[in-house]
Amino acid sequence: GKPRVAYRETITRPVEKAEGRFVRQTGGRGQYGHVVLRLEPLEPGSGIVIENGIVGGVIPKEYIRPTEAGIRESLTSGVLAGYPIVDVKATLYDGSYHDVDSSEMAFKIAGSMAIRDGVEKGKPVLLEPIMAIEVVVPEGYTGDVIGNLSANRGMIEGMEMRMDGLQTVSAKVPLAEMFGYATRLRSMSQGRGIFTMEFSHYAPLSDDLARDVLRGNA
Repeated sequence: GKPRVAYRETITRPVEKAEGRFVRQTGGRGQYGHVVLRLEPLEPGSGIVIENGIVGGVIPKEYIRPTEAGIRESLTSGVLAGYPIVDVKATLYDGSYHDVDSSEMAFKIAGSMAIRDGVEKGKPVLLEPIMAIEVVVPEGYTGDVIGNLSANRGMIEGMEMRMDGLQTVSAKVPLAEMFGYATRLRSMSQGRGIFTMEFSHYAPLSDDLARDVLRGNA
């Protein structure tokens, strides 16, 4: 089938209060878990950071780990299109519990609910993988290669002339634009061009492209 791009999601603004409250009363012992988080966007490549800022025992220690588990589990599926959420710091700083009804499961669910609440408030965006590529072609084909990369949302980062008359072009290009590139390069260079490609980083998608991706996931 057609290759699929591994998009990600993240937030773009801090959220001071993201709240999850799980309350269920079904006769007899109920369920109660309540957590409050602070969310912050992090630099690209930072991953997920979870901090425990609880003081004064507002949430007992035995419920902290289940809350963190709920947070991590919820971050595996974003609110826009279900892609994993990255580069976010979540600080658990408040909440409440019930002497009888609280349980590890209730706090795990509350942690997950707080993440959903916070990510929706944090102006979430889609991220796409950007690849670092290096193309080596005879000098006469350099213009065509640069023009094609630029037309496919590539950012040219440098060119270097080699002793053997070949030119090296370095660029950053979205992975979505690189499917089929080997065929395009062969056509542009009469089979004399080669390229290497590796993952560089994730970057936000433009609104128009994000809408296209989201429509494809609807």
